[in-house]
Amino acid sequence: MNFEARIASEEGERAPELAQGPVASRRTWLVIAGAAAMLVAIWFLIHRGDRPAAADSASQAATVSVVAPGRATVVGAINATGTIAARYDEPVGSVGEGGQVVEVRAEAGQWVRKGQVLAVIDRSVQAQAQASQAAQIRVADADARLAQANLDRGLKLVDRGFISRADIDRLTATRDAAVARVGVARASLGQLQAQSARLTITAPSDGLVLERKVEKGQVVGAASGTLFRIARGGDLEVLARLSETDLAAIAPGVSAEVTPVGSPRSFAGQVWQISPVIDPQTRQGTARIALAYAPELRPGGFASVVIRAGSVVAPLLPESAILSDDKGSFVYIVGAGNKVERRSVRTGTVSDAGIAVIEGLTGAERVVLRAGGFLQPGETVNPKAVPASAAAAR
Repeated sequence: MNFEARIASEEGERAPELAQGPVASRRTWLVIAGAAAMLVAIWFLIHRGDRPAAADSASQAATVSVVAPGRATVVGAINATGTIAARYDEPVGSVGEGGQVVEVRAEAGQWVRKGQVLAVIDRSVQAQAQASQAAQIRVADADARLAQANLDRGLKLVDRGFISRADIDRLTATRDAAVARVGVARASLGQLQAQSARLTITAPSDGLVLERKVEKGQVVGAASGTLFRIARGGDLEVLARLSETDLAAIAPGVSAEVTPVGSPRSFAGQVWQISPVIDPQTRQGTARIALAYAPELRPGGFASVVIRAGSVVAPLLPESAILSDDKGSFVYIVGAGNKVERRSVRTGTVSDAGIAVIEGLTGAERVVLRAGGFLQPGETVNPKAVPASAAAAR
């Protein structure tokens, strides 16, 4: 009886312990699971920016417009500026003794013919001198006739012995001197007439009167300088200033287009002469471009010139794509992995369609059109292709 009671009491004491075992085990697992969840949460918090890093860098890359320019035939064109002038500028002045201008018969802008009277100088004094000299000719001619008559009579008498041979020689010399005086008088009259004719100012050739610098009543002479300026034949030209490189690229006979300042019209011309020397100060020379007369072309005016200088097959890029620094001209191209690369280039002809790149590009590269100044070699970009035709229009 006591034994059974003791067993019963021991089982009663162990019952709570058996009841608490599963509960404690569940709590332990819950604690472990919570700790694991916390560790996972902490890990995700620490590494949550690692996974999209590549995507973020791609989304943050600069978007740039690129073009594959290809190769095109570019007509060479050299742009320059110059001054319009007469191709053959003829200054006309007074070459005689001069005097007072009594008549002006030509105005600036008027076409004249060779020998046409431009102005007349008073010649009243010269007219009197010519009249006097004409009288001297008549006197000398009368003396010559008398000397000839005396010689003729002497020749008839010498055979009869009335006069000597020495007298004949004297009469002959007198006759010859009289005839010579007639020649001198006539030559003097011719000189006076020539001097008087020079008082009439005439056009040396057909052409256009560019300037008139004389007025009626003005006293002029050999020291008066230019009274009229004439463009012979009306032919004009442009004196275009070019660099040594540009001069070497052209030759006489190439065509050119001339646009005067303030005029919407362009005029066709042709290079007819290239300066044989270079100005040591400016390192430039002159190309003379012949032009036909047109009222819009005014000598002394300014004009822009486009000279055709052959053609070249090369990539063509807009000006915005070509950069330059102390190392020279260059472009940025987008290479493998969308990485920016710097490429040195040499430019050639500049035209309305763009700039020809004669060295450095094949035309197949993806060239950055704009924003090149904000890029760096090795930088990753997001290229956006632009058609070559659209790029040329930009």
